[in-house]
Amino acid sequence: MIQRYEIGTIILTFFSYSRKAFIVCFYSSNHLAKKVIVSVINDLVTDQRVAKVCQSLTNMGFEILLVGRKLKNSLPLDNRPYKTHRMRLLFTKGPLFYIEFNKRLFFLLLFRKADLLVSNDLDTLLPNFIVSKMRGIPMVYDSHEYFTEVPELVNRKRVQKIWKSIERRIFPKLKQVITVNDSIADLYEKEYSIRPKVVRNIPFLNKSTVTKSRQELGLPTDKFILILQGSGINIDRGTEEMVEAMQYIHKAVLLIVGGGDVIGIIKRKADELSIYDKVIFKPKQLYQDLMQYTANADIGLTLDKDTNLNYRFSLPNKLFDYIHAGIPVMASPLPELKKIIDQYNIGDFIPSHDPKQIAQKVNEIIENKEIMAIWKKNIKFAIQDLSWETEEHILKQVYGKYV
Repeated sequence: MIQRYEIGTIILTFFSYSRKAFIVCFYSSNHLAKKVIVSVINDLVTDQRVAKVCQSLTNMGFEILLVGRKLKNSLPLDNRPYKTHRMRLLFTKGPLFYIEFNKRLFFLLLFRKADLLVSNDLDTLLPNFIVSKMRGIPMVYDSHEYFTEVPELVNRKRVQKIWKSIERRIFPKLKQVITVNDSIADLYEKEYSIRPKVVRNIPFLNKSTVTKSRQELGLPTDKFILILQGSGINIDRGTEEMVEAMQYIHKAVLLIVGGGDVIGIIKRKADELSIYDKVIFKPKQLYQDLMQYTANADIGLTLDKDTNLNYRFSLPNKLFDYIHAGIPVMASPLPELKKIIDQYNIGDFIPSHDPKQIAQKVNEIIENKEIMAIWKKNIKFAIQDLSWETEEHILKQVYGKYV
């Protein structure tokens, strides 16, 4: 997840002016297929939730344009059955990035033909909402997290206040809202008296086929492999402590796949502790490539700390990736994680984020082949219940009225 910075009054002033200046806009719905513009602030490559939503909307008969941005190190997009547009920006972070992105997105939404707008997360909501009102186009808001309580904002009260102000002005006026789990839906309902529909970010059935062996992937064939994956390997996600724990774990290696704020820190830590042979780093991967690594691991890790509301009530995508790859899970005992893991009995929890206690738990699991066999058997049942095909029914209820 990218770092949140202040948008500032420049954007608010800009959109206030733009609303007065562009009342007459181009709008057409002559085509049989309704045109939908879906916007997100990332580079589209690893955002599997947005990709699945666009796939589902395409299957429903919509004509999709997915809008994001492109960075210098962005991977090429895989083939998709809908159009994509990635904006190249002058700025990549900070207030100027948010100003530039929102301004570019505003004008794109203003002049492109559309019958429906879909805003993903608070950092795309303002231009979507204003254009929706100006052009009389319906809008759906999909909140992937409890944005105003992300760790990048909780200790930056002035910046947090700006984002919260945008949310408070717009959220009560929204007609269609989706979010990722019941806990976050509860928070929004309590604050705004609007209960979002819940659509969890779960993979399609039968999408994770193993075609590569450990040897082909450059992984050890004689070690127990712990995997921690994601595009947001950031602060307070337990990665630093997991790396430290590896000095006390002797029959396993830690495989870290993805990117984030702490990658440089944990690489230095592995070197300082002389455990670089126990920690394997792989860069961000296309989803189908990522799942090859995941399916070759023995245990999947999701170790977020309870340091903010967003993490406390998170339901990380990696949990469902681990399940669909057929590997058990070791996790922090956070409410939404605990609910899934306990319901299906597919893993265990760390007692704390103390590296020695993490290591003790891992060592116990490595030696307990019987419990591993039980968890793997239970995962087969969990996969049948936890699929995008099931979640898609709720999505169709929201978008069906716009077909």
